[in-house]
Amino acid sequence: MKQQYNAFVAEVLKNRHSPIIWVTFLAFSLAPVFGGVFMHLIKDGGMDGLSGAFKMKAEMLSFEANWNSLLGLLSQAVGIGGVLIFGFVASWLFGREFSDGTSKDLLALPISRIEIINAKFIFYLVWCIALVVSNLILGLIIGYLLEIPGWDSDMFTVNLKIYFTTTILIIMLNTPIAFFAFCGKGFITPLGVVALLLVVAQIFGAMGFGAYFPWAVPGIYAGSGGIELAATLDYYSFGLIILMSVLGYLGTIYWWKYTDQTK
Repeated sequence: MKQQYNAFVAEVLKNRHSPIIWVTFLAFSLAPVFGGVFMHLIKDGGMDGLSGAFKMKAEMLSFEANWNSLLGLLSQAVGIGGVLIFGFVASWLFGREFSDGTSKDLLALPISRIEIINAKFIFYLVWCIALVVSNLILGLIIGYLLEIPGWDSDMFTVNLKIYFTTTILIIMLNTPIAFFAFCGKGFITPLGVVALLLVVAQIFGAMGFGAYFPWAVPGIYAGSGGIELAATLDYYSFGLIILMSVLGYLGTIYWWKYTDQTK
């Protein structure tokens, strides 16, 4: 346990001054900021305050200038944008050792290779949780400043459950990204995989098979396709996410522990 703690502390020290952390917070904060702009336009002009794709999306999902819509928007931002941002975090954490040329240094440490991987996954978890908590706080502040109506404790509890459940689903889905970061020995390959998964998720969703493509499930669960589409999710949908998460974690461990490290 002490070695695991030391490995995690080392991971914190390596990343605490990295500007990448603040870039991810800035990028992720665009969701509540634009959500606030969205609410402001609807509040002042109703649907006529919107135009183009924004108006079509708002009408399809029955958006209104209230807390329920704002919190739902935050959940959808996690369900879709989280695939990209969390994927970037995983790519950076697991791929930077090869890009910086420090992977051999890790292998030489008197610490179990599994504990090194676990330390990275724990730091990844903490990083992602910090991102979603900061977004939630920012969204609440923006909603308060805009004085949007419809606050209700039950409504907030329901939306909070959806928000953090979506977060957990996205976090679980990025263990395979860690595996691709190791296989590609850098963060370019996993970022390419993340981009590909986003595109395929949209295609499967448009074809009506999104409930059975793991990377499309969080967005559907968050309500990005409407209530009717969210109702198509079943145990298989969430079971596939668990399966991908386990395979990604075990694959990462196996690669790091048994593959010859030639460079």
